Amino acid sequence: MMMRMFRDRHDAGMQLAEALRTRGYKNPLVLGIPRGGVVPAAHVARALGGDLGVVVARKLRAPGQPELAIGAVTPDGVSWVDESLARLVGADDAYLEKERIKQAEEAARREEAFDSNRRPLMEGRTVIVVDDGIATGATALAALRSVRAAGARRVVMAVPVGPPYTIERLRAEADEVIALMEVEDFFAVGQFYHHFDQIEDWDVRRTLEAFEREREAVRADSQHGGGQQASGGAHACPFVTRFGRVIMGVSTAIILAAVLVFTLAACRDAEEQDACAAAGALR
Repeated sequence: MMMRMFRDRHDAGMQLAEALRTRGYKNPLVLGIPRGGVVPAAHVARALGGDLGVVVARKLRAPGQPELAIGAVTPDGVSWVDESLARLVGADDAYLEKERIKQAEEAARREEAFDSNRRPLMEGRTVIVVDDGIATGATALAALRSVRAAGARRVVMAVPVGPPYTIERLRAEADEVIALMEVEDFFAVGQFYHHFDQIEDWDVRRTLEAFEREREAVRADSQHGGGQQASGGAHACPFVTRFGRVIMGVSTAIILAAVLVFTLAACRDAEEQDACAAAGALR
């Protein structure tokens, strides 16, 4: 697959949205994996007319190596573990269970902080999980399992870039995986972005709140237009309203002009009659 560079997460999100637009998803729920996945997820949700939320997954850390992920877990306790890696680093069942509980609690706290549990229900819906890129795929795999366990009818994973071996792992968990690029020589997600700035918690909240305000404005406009249409339809469309006003203005001007012409003609007739009467009196 031809390699490309993304300007930033907004650009990646818009390209993802374009790739997903023609796939016929009806009212999907789009879930970004914080922090980096929320910005592209907002572009996807906006383009598809879907809802937006987050799905938080916390990495399960290897014993004595907190930077090494041996799996991930979501707030509901659903997890994915790289069993061979876990055995290799000495993570036994007791360690994994303790780490799952700890990270699931932190994931729940972060999910609450991000969107105050406003996420719509997933049951029976198409759910699209979005991230800004995939490396090991641990958090994405746990997120996909969590979405499936929550009753999603169809589970889709959408990412701008990832290595082929990780994309194949995702395909084992999702009904469909959309990856704009699969790159063999993969080092880190950031290598495919011109600008890959650090995303803070407040960036996530701001993105979610801005999207919600947009949706509220659209709903308000729709309700306002529907009410006007129900009361007669004269004001249902702004263009029709403006056109009607123009027509009314032109009609009024024509009527006023006609009245003026009639009045002037009447005045002339009256003047002529007065003149004739005066001439007869003189004779």
